[in-house]
Amino acid sequence: MPRAGTVVSRVQRSMQPAPLKPVRTTAIGALVLMCVIWGYSWVVTAVGLRHAPPFDFAAMRVAMGAAVLFAIAKATGRNLRLPSYRMAGVLGAIQVGAFVTLSQLALLRAGPGKTSVLVFTMPFWTIVFSRFMLHERMRNSQWFAVGLTVVGLTLIVAPWQLGSATGSWLAICAGGLWGISTVASKRWPTTGVDPLVFTAWQLLFGCIPLGLLAVGWHDRPVDWTREFVIALLFAAVFATAIGWWLWAYVLSHTSASLAGLNALAIPCIAVLSSWLQLGERPAPLELLGMLLIGTALGLLGWLGMRAAAQTSTTI
Repeated sequence: MPRAGTVVSRVQRSMQPAPLKPVRTTAIGALVLMCVIWGYSWVVTAVGLRHAPPFDFAAMRVAMGAAVLFAIAKATGRNLRLPSYRMAGVLGAIQVGAFVTLSQLALLRAGPGKTSVLVFTMPFWTIVFSRFMLHERMRNSQWFAVGLTVVGLTLIVAPWQLGSATGSWLAICAGGLWGISTVASKRWPTTGVDPLVFTAWQLLFGCIPLGLLAVGWHDRPVDWTREFVIALLFAAVFATAIGWWLWAYVLSHTSASLAGLNALAIPCIAVLSSWLQLGERPAPLELLGMLLIGTALGLLGWLGMRAAAQTSTTI
């Protein structure tokens, strides 16, 4: 009897921690890769928009991204059906169609670095919308982070310079749409779904409004240069297909606070890469605003990780 108990205890100890470690390592690796891809994709998209109208480029990259994910899902024997297509359609329209539309228009009026910083204020908007849609209370430290974000946004948008504010407001609205779609996915979650298949359907639904806009707003033909083809392939395969797949994977395998930390790395990579490759150097006030927003997002991420650690310790 003692011998059997010893065997059982050894089996229990060996089984409990084993599945957690590889999942956590893989999720962190996916998060890092996603940050690098999405950070540099802002520069690539800005280059692509030199040769194509915004909605043509957006529709092509999303359609190609969806095709790549469906091909991968089919080749790996995944079930291509979803138990419910409601959230895939809603997120496709908001988080893909509307988000990509506003981001593309913002890039035409502002640089990649400035646009990426304003778009990735999404954790700030997530907290705001969670207060009203999920009835979550905000702590004093969160209000402080919100205050820093508001000051940073004011310095970047520069409302006293109305002629340069259009691109900034478009980018802020894009970040707000991402935030409200994140809250909506928490409010009405879709469980038991393969992240790759869900992302493929989400991109497919998002491609529909982008295609209609491309047909209705076609002010110039696409200039099929080598630079454009490279930019389109990177935006479609890496930024859209692989990037959105990694985002869905990270959300399904980590806490929301850890996933939200991507907002820190992506704008940093975008600002640095656009500075080095495109010569976009932020003005002093814009740089100060970016630093304030980065500090606020870092505070929000740290608060989220500390709360998650306290919860796991209590459990």
